[in-house]
Amino acid sequence: MAAKIGRTVADSVPEWPEAPRPPKGAPNILVVLFDDVGFSDFGCYGSPIRTPVIDRLAAEGVRYSGFHTTAMCSTTRAALLTGRNHHSVGVGCLANFDSGYPGYRGKIAREAATLPEMLRPHGYRSYMVGKWHVTPLTETGPSGPFDGWPLGRGFDRFYGFMDAETDQYSPELVRDNTPIAAPGTYETGYHLTEDLVDQSIRYLADHIADAPDTPWLLWLAPGACHAPHQAPAELIRSYDEVFKDGWDAERERRLARQKALGIVPPDTRLPPPNDGVRPWDSYEPDEQRLFTRLQSAFAAMLDHADRHLGRLVDFLDRAGLRDDTLILVLSDNGASQEGGPQGFVNAMGPFNFRGESMAEKIARIDDIGGPDTHSNFPQGWAMASNTPLRRYKQNTHGGGIRDPLVVSWPKGIPARGEVRERFAHACDLVPTLLDVIGISPPETVQGVAQMPLEGESFAASLTDPAAPPRRAPQYFEMFGHRGLWKDGWKAVAFHPPGTPFDEDRWELFHLDRDFSETEDLAEREPERLKALTDEWWRQAEAHNVLPLDDRFGQRFADNAARFHGARRRFVFHKGMGHLPTDVAPDVRARSYRIEAEVRLTGGEAGVLIAHGDATSGYSLYVEEGRLKHTLNIGGEKTTVVSDRPIPAGATRLGVVSRRGENGPRTFTLTIDGEPAGEVAAVNGFNTLISWSGLDIGLDRGSPVAEYAAPFAFTGTLRKVTVTMDPDQALDGEAVGQAEMARQ
Repeated sequence: MAAKIGRTVADSVPEWPEAPRPPKGAPNILVVLFDDVGFSDFGCYGSPIRTPVIDRLAAEGVRYSGFHTTAMCSTTRAALLTGRNHHSVGVGCLANFDSGYPGYRGKIAREAATLPEMLRPHGYRSYMVGKWHVTPLTETGPSGPFDGWPLGRGFDRFYGFMDAETDQYSPELVRDNTPIAAPGTYETGYHLTEDLVDQSIRYLADHIADAPDTPWLLWLAPGACHAPHQAPAELIRSYDEVFKDGWDAERERRLARQKALGIVPPDTRLPPPNDGVRPWDSYEPDEQRLFTRLQSAFAAMLDHADRHLGRLVDFLDRAGLRDDTLILVLSDNGASQEGGPQGFVNAMGPFNFRGESMAEKIARIDDIGGPDTHSNFPQGWAMASNTPLRRYKQNTHGGGIRDPLVVSWPKGIPARGEVRERFAHACDLVPTLLDVIGISPPETVQGVAQMPLEGESFAASLTDPAAPPRRAPQYFEMFGHRGLWKDGWKAVAFHPPGTPFDEDRWELFHLDRDFSETEDLAEREPERLKALTDEWWRQAEAHNVLPLDDRFGQRFADNAARFHGARRRFVFHKGMGHLPTDVAPDVRARSYRIEAEVRLTGGEAGVLIAHGDATSGYSLYVEEGRLKHTLNIGGEKTTVVSDRPIPAGATRLGVVSRRGENGPRTFTLTIDGEPAGEVAAVNGFNTLISWSGLDIGLDRGSPVAEYAAPFAFTGTLRKVTVTMDPDQALDGEAVGQAEMARQ
């Protein structure tokens, strides 16, 4: 060792560790993961929705007609990121709750490295933009823990949102590990999709400036097309004529296009309409007009996203990166059934037992897609999105788990516009990418021994249409719905919640000959069905699927109770940042008190505390010299105004909410502890407050009440204290249904 140390710098040679080097020819990787987009929604899969950018990528590469997901968003994302089955890594259901069982923790296990964690030792830089939703939402607050956030799971930068959904005009944004305000508003022309693409371009432009020879992974997950369906009004209206003939006609047209495109076999049949979907012609003209507009909002949201994706692809072309970039465009599950039979203009009211009548929906038709709506389309349109497949997201029939996948790589995929019928699953993505790059998964990551990959590479099929089919069977499970694919056959069971699992009826389909699951062969081939169901149980045991759990509300309610525990008091000091809704005070279905400590000199105005947005929430604020409180339930606002002006020397401003047993809730304003006005409200927070979070001293999003956001408080706000009574009485099933619509 001494011989290597020279007497001077000139005659000494330091030993520098060699920087990680990717294999020669390793591509950049762009994953574009859409949300709740059905099998037929891209133009290149049969839709009339304008998606020219995605269609061009398909024409330059390949489309898969046998790509499958897990029926829900958190679960598919866990499988896509890790190359393992979602139960195996602890995300058997949603990131919104932890059931305590190994397969249902709501957080990716450390033994399951993510793709960016696998790529980092090989010199890749990784950027995450958009929806995350694989961290328990009770861990998304300002104190974390951050080990399940994108930067804690291998990404170098993050710009997006942690929850399952967010308002596109007023999103719950996070940069790296810190909540931030959106850089614009609806009034200034802001939309989240455009912002996400801006940030994607920024990350790549910065990367090129700093490390042009280093490969990158960009994971872009827009909110489109998860509810709320929000897009420019003129774009929404442009689709009314396209969809005016209704979902029955649209299914027929899409199937015809799919056959012409080679997406489905020529003999594919449409299954009967899904349960509860009425014929289009059974509705009145005004109802049809409403349903058409709700579908137009969905279509415009996808069209809008495609347009901005085009800006990103154009940037790759201008920067000379397109040939070296492998692009994958896909969806996380089938189209959503959460809009119910009639859809919603603002779902926040119905989720708190405030009905949204057909007359109200029709009266608000021109608001659909705007900043004070939380719209979702009727199930009939979701059924059309999933053409020609049965059922929806949440279900293990084709409509829930069979999704579009477009792959384009000019340098690596000579195929142009071909369709691959090969079965593939979300957990196959990581093995495929590692295979393409030419690296092996790590045995350990940060000292933690890694479980083996469970997916199977389909890299050979990217260039060879005759590549061998998938060998391993693939199970499915979501809320008790079950399924198993093996060698072109599928066994599947729809599970009515709350019924014995042993009473589920298993169906049998030969998918190689029956793309749309229309011919049940269970009675004709009982031995084959038994072999497949037996295999399902073996797979379930091997991958932490058991115990089966079909509870909706109880899991959400149990998780909330476990997280908040006995805590009844929150203190928010001046200087606090934004607080996500899942870690904010849970004032649902209970009595509570809010009190702000202030210093006034006269003429002050502004928000003391606000939780929510224009679709739902509450706000305590000072306006025109008086104290006010607004309760917003689905856009219906109940406001109480103090019966006297606030005196200049007042130091405590508050509101007390009392839960009525069978009647209205009362909201009493207080000034220095003394009553100062009262109002009764028929509706209240029965199942949710809002999916937008809480701020003190301002209302940073779309405004809860009738003021212009952010309406920052102009006086001195020292702190706000929220004290909750122990009288909470949640309807677990109603909470579960509301939460499911959030996913």
